[in-house]
Amino acid sequence: MAEVKELLGIAEEKMEEAVMYLEEALDHIRAGKANVKILDGVRVESYGSMVPINNVASVTTPDARTIAIKPWDKNMFRPIEKAILDSSVGITPENNGEIIRLGIPPLTEERRKQLAKQCKAEAEQAKVSVRNARRDIIDKLKKSIKDGLSEDLEKDAEADLQKMHDRFIKKVDDLYAAKEKEIMTV
Repeated sequence: MAEVKELLGIAEEKMEEAVMYLEEALDHIRAGKANVKILDGVRVESYGSMVPINNVASVTTPDARTIAIKPWDKNMFRPIEKAILDSSVGITPENNGEIIRLGIPPLTEERRKQLAKQCKAEAEQAKVSVRNARRDIIDKLKKSIKDGLSEDLEKDAEADLQKMHDRFIKKVDDLYAAKEKEIMTV
C-alpha cells in the first residue's frame, strides 16, 4: 500500500512539473502588453560574465505598452541595448541617457494567431508529459502485481491516477485558454 502511495506521489510530482513548465513557457510569450518576463532569457555581459538584465538594472512596466530599464551603472547602457538587439525579443530599445525604454507594439491579427498556435503547441507538450507520467506509473503498477500487489489495489490506484491525470489535463487546458484569450484580446 505504501508503494502505491509512493508511485502516485511520483506521478503527481511529474504532472505538477509539467504544469509549472507550461506556466513558465506561457509567461515568456509576448501577448501585446508589457511583461518584464519577456526579458528573462536576455543575458548581458557584466564584468566578464553573462548575467540576466535584472542583475544590472531595475526593470519595470510604467504602463501597459512600455518596459523601462534603468541601469545601476551608466556604463551598462550599451551592453544592455546590444543584448536586447541580439536577443529574440524583437523590440528595438530607445535610450535617452537615463533610461532604456522598450515600446511594446500592438500585435497584428496574423501575429496573434501565430502566438496562439505557439501556446497550443506548448500546451500539447505539457499534456504529453502528463500522459507519459501516467503511463510510466501504470507500467510500474502492473509490474508490482507480479511482486505481490493485489489486483484490486492496482485497479484502485489506476482509478486514482486517472483522476489525477484528468485534473492536471484540465489545468493545462485552463492555462492555455486564459493565455489564448489574453493574446486574442485587442
